[in-house]
Amino acid sequence: MSRAKIIREEMIDNEISFFSVYIETKNSIQIYLSESETKLGTLAVGMPQPKNLIGSPLSSVLLGDRNTMIARLFAEYLAKKIKKISLVSVFIKSIKEKEAIPIFRKLIDNIIKKEDKQE
Repeated sequence: MSRAKIIREEMIDNEISFFSVYIETKNSIQIYLSESETKLGTLAVGMPQPKNLIGSPLSSVLLGDRNTMIARLFAEYLAKKIKKISLVSVFIKSIKEKEAIPIFRKLIDNIIKKEDKQE
């Protein structure tokens, strides 16, 4: 049995720290995206579409109600890109979702680049 891969990434934007923790198992990924400190936030799940179906991945919010749009957006994005069940947690406390999207997208892209190098 293989072990879970864990990758941490940090970024500073406008003097605010942003963190991500990425955990990959054989059949799923989990990513925690947060501002200022690592915390559990709004949690969404993304399910990749089966190979014979066309369309976007399905997603649903499992926990929370503050950052539902961004959590679902990234859960669907990762499910499609990685082709695994994706759990995404988003915790934002001082900025708007619209401001957080490019920052978290960059963190995710950095993690995916690191993940590709590890394989």
